[in-house]
Amino acid sequence: MSTLSYDATGAARQALEQHLPALVEDRIATRIFAKDHTLWGPEAESESAIRLGWVEAATVSQPLVGSILALRDALKAEGVTRIVLCGMGGSSLAPEVIAGTAGVELTVLDSTDPEQVSAALADRLAQTAIVVSSKSGSTLETDSQRRIFEQAFNDAGIDAKSRIVIVTDPGSPLDRASREAGYRAVFNADPNVGGRYSALTAFGLVPSGLAGVDIQAFLDEAEEAAEILNEDAPENIGLALGAALGGTNPLRNKIVIAEDGSGIVGFADWAEQLIAESTGKLGTGVLPVVAGMSSPEVSFGAPDILVVRLVGPEADVELGENEVAIAGGLATLMMVWEFATAVAGRLLGINPYDQPDVEAAKVAARGLLDAQPEPTPAAFVDGAIEVRGGDWLGDSTTAPAAVGALLSELAADGYLSVQVYFDRLAYAPLEGIRDELALVSGRPVTFGWGPRFLHSTGQFHKGGPAIGVFLQVTAASAGDLAIPDRPFTFGELISAQAAGDAQVLSDHGRPVLRLHLTDRAAGVAQLRDIVSVLAGQAATATES
Repeated sequence: MSTLSYDATGAARQALEQHLPALVEDRIATRIFAKDHTLWGPEAESESAIRLGWVEAATVSQPLVGSILALRDALKAEGVTRIVLCGMGGSSLAPEVIAGTAGVELTVLDSTDPEQVSAALADRLAQTAIVVSSKSGSTLETDSQRRIFEQAFNDAGIDAKSRIVIVTDPGSPLDRASREAGYRAVFNADPNVGGRYSALTAFGLVPSGLAGVDIQAFLDEAEEAAEILNEDAPENIGLALGAALGGTNPLRNKIVIAEDGSGIVGFADWAEQLIAESTGKLGTGVLPVVAGMSSPEVSFGAPDILVVRLVGPEADVELGENEVAIAGGLATLMMVWEFATAVAGRLLGINPYDQPDVEAAKVAARGLLDAQPEPTPAAFVDGAIEVRGGDWLGDSTTAPAAVGALLSELAADGYLSVQVYFDRLAYAPLEGIRDELALVSGRPVTFGWGPRFLHSTGQFHKGGPAIGVFLQVTAASAGDLAIPDRPFTFGELISAQAAGDAQVLSDHGRPVLRLHLTDRAAGVAQLRDIVSVLAGQAATATES
């Protein structure tokens, strides 16, 4: 068992003092582990009754280990040394963190951008197997990725069936079709675990194990963590964290998760989906903000922000005001945060297991794919950037002015969401604009790569408090890719996903600034220059 520690100051400490006695007296911890589906109110009972399998996932998943490792060894013997994961949301975020922290290679394809898909296809195809992960089996992105890889294998003279591994719920359309197709292996996950809680199920274990992670040790650690959390005691760190996330008063609904020497690669990206999708509904919820210790939000001191620092197990941490510090191993922290999110849901009075607003963007995207409408005309063009927006654009005629107009729509308790719909691997440095925009706006900023964030924070943006403003960035592609046996291309798919989400956000009355880069490299450079200039102006204004 890794060392687990927790400390809190200010509002987080007060939340613990306010809620912990009742959480212990009401036996919330043991009731969660007993799968008491009544904990989140009558309206949540039907959903929570079929979503509490995560509490025992570490134990239930133990029998999977042998077959996963046997398949890994067989693939290696055949010269297959590269694993590509085709999955979205919870199906991809957990394995990415698990593999990254273990230091093993796992290519995560969670995009419909034609350039990112092409890059995944072009890399060592002869040594590649793919893991296709989808609970329902109907995820459009994942189905498209499977189709293009299957075609690529066959075109290269490789037996595609021997290179495709499926992870899905038992009895799903994908489960049935894959067994009929004779794919290399089909692994079933516990259907009573939601996607964002699935790190310790086949969805987290199969791609990680095939990539080379010691999944037996991972599960063993998680089992020990579950034993610790299953205790109605004031020392229960899961209860303390849950109180901090959902029980501050007034609610600090921006949770800035700052990496501070934890040694875990990308943990906040995984926690972002878990928290945002679980809590962001019915006009409430808490928004996770992925940050570092040098990010502006850490020192804002705003009344709606709580900082959670992910620290190393032996760290000697001096906490600032209204901060939490938590340390532990990856499997331990995954169990703790899943548990704490369930506790936060109870304190917030919401169902932490549904995602009622995620489907809206999917429906809008499918409608646009079917209708194939002409693109909305740009309000104006500035260099390599086409600008589209609402009436709030006013008389803006330049991209910097348009960004300024969007930021002027920010409320005192609002946030900016940056949503970028192209290759997140090739353009990863673009994430640097997040900190700069936080400095410029003086408010928390989230940065999401589309379409993957649609399966995570997209729920909060539409179902949570209506306080967000949105900067959407799309880009032309140097080439498109046809999707086998589908009437649309990857380029058309990602364009429809971006336009559909913008439409839904606008229908919710939220300001959406859409920047389309007509030349990808030139547009990215122009966007970075715009943000850098704005950040420089903000820094000068602060100094003066």
